Amino acid sequence: MSSNGSPNKTTGQLHSVKGTTVETVSNIVVVLCLGFLGVFQIGNLTGSASWQQSGKEEHAQGEAEYKAAQAKGYAEGIADRIGGYKDSIVGAVSGDKAQQTSGNVQQEKGKAEQKAN
Repeated sequence: MSSNGSPNKTTGQLHSVKGTTVETVSNIVVVLCLGFLGVFQIGNLTGSASWQQSGKEEHAQGEAEYKAAQAKGYAEGIADRIGGYKDSIVGAVSGDKAQQTSGNVQQEKGKAEQKAN
């Protein structure tokens, strides 16, 4: 989550990648240790399992945050399109070209937000 508590696509991606990295590194550690089992006495590998689990969890949390931010952005786009449509209609009916133009701009902003998400 971002510092203000709302979902954020960037931090979601960061946590997803970090989780995948931790999970991958823990798998590499296990493979390397297993490769040397015949030569060295290897202790308990549960630390690697906990890394793997924490990596999976952080990846899942990152993906969930990214999807939540995407949904939030899409919903904001819908709200902008609706508000813009209303302003455009009111402006057209009342003859207020500035309000009509502002509404059209807001509609386009909403379309762009939806497309980005």
